[in-house]
Amino acid sequence: MSSHHSDKKWTALHAESSWRMFRILSEFVEGFEKMEFIGPCVSIYGSARTKSDNKYYLAAENIAARLVKEGYGVITGGGPGIMEAGNKGAYEAGGKSVGLNIVLPFEQFSNRYVDADKLINFRYFFVRKVMFVKYAQAFVLLPGGFGTLDELFETITLVQTEKISRIPIVLYGSEYWSGLIEWIREVMFEKFHNIGADDLELMKITDSIDEVINHINEFYGHDGTGDLKPNFEY
Repeated sequence: MSSHHSDKKWTALHAESSWRMFRILSEFVEGFEKMEFIGPCVSIYGSARTKSDNKYYLAAENIAARLVKEGYGVITGGGPGIMEAGNKGAYEAGGKSVGLNIVLPFEQFSNRYVDADKLINFRYFFVRKVMFVKYAQAFVLLPGGFGTLDELFETITLVQTEKISRIPIVLYGSEYWSGLIEWIREVMFEKFHNIGADDLELMKITDSIDEVINHINEFYGHDGTGDLKPNFEY
């Protein structure tokens, strides 16, 4: 390959990287502009594959409706499954229903319960994840796959490293989450000492919808009007 040809190829790659930077920036701008005025919300995570007759779909729907009654909006990934359930519960309860949709070659599409003015489509996962975390006052995680685990561990890491304020992180469904928490306690903490004792307190597991709501309300004060603001600023 000639030096001239190599230089042209490098220039083309550099130009492509520059345009990608602007696409990334535009996603951040759109996200910030839309999310800044929505108000206090709770992010609900879970599998896109969960069917509408599944007990966790019904639980997510119920949790979202209860959160709306407490004055919170609901943020989901905007897709099917648990995400749809969260949006449905919020929408039908008359609350704010936010969908942070990710453009994928499979599986993902926006559900019909997202408010039309609160649907944001993302190309980049990392931009989308900033919106999930920055504008959430709490996180409720139901059974899900790698994406749900990714959100869980990133959020815990941000709290642990004080990149965001400590906020409620609730794992709903002990049959699904208890094995993971047991491994974290027995292996990560007790055997390898890779986390501290305080880190074990960053998550709450429950099978009670009342406990989900009470845990969040108690964190901010029983009337839910405590220090509600974005979790970090750049």
